[in-house]
Amino acid sequence: MLSTIKKFGAYSALTGGLIFIGGHFFDWNVDFATLEVLGYISILASLSFVFFGIKHFRDQINNGVISFKRALLIGLVISAISGIVIGLLDVVYVTVINPDFVVEYKAYALEGMKNTLSANEFELKKAALEEQMELFANPIFTWAIMFTIVFAIGIIISLLSALILQRKN
Repeated sequence: MLSTIKKFGAYSALTGGLIFIGGHFFDWNVDFATLEVLGYISILASLSFVFFGIKHFRDQINNGVISFKRALLIGLVISAISGIVIGLLDVVYVTVINPDFVVEYKAYALEGMKNTLSANEFELKKAALEEQMELFANPIFTWAIMFTIVFAIGIIISLLSALILQRKN
């Protein structure tokens, strides 16, 4: 089981990492909304290896049998590996590659809110956004948020994959 987790955890982390780094390496001039969509695509692509890891273990290692519990465990560990790596890459991005990210994102978000909210609502949302952006200055918080997003999606994919792939004797 451990070899399957290592193998598919590495595939998951590499896929998410390559898409994440690739998007920033090529420096596409896209807005934050598009980057957010690409981010979720990279998360889903990397977490597709949860399904394939569980299926590989069931079919190639465990003679076509896997319990829901074991399938879920494999999926959660692969998801955690992916979340750790993508979280670390996010920290590297916002602290080393683009240290102005928080400032740029804040300006983008404020511009969008200014166009859609009343003056009172704008001031309330602006204050909340400024508080959130202060938290993102902390690399541990940045990592924790990204890990949580990836792992939460991974939990859902792990549950679905375990339900679909479970097979008893």
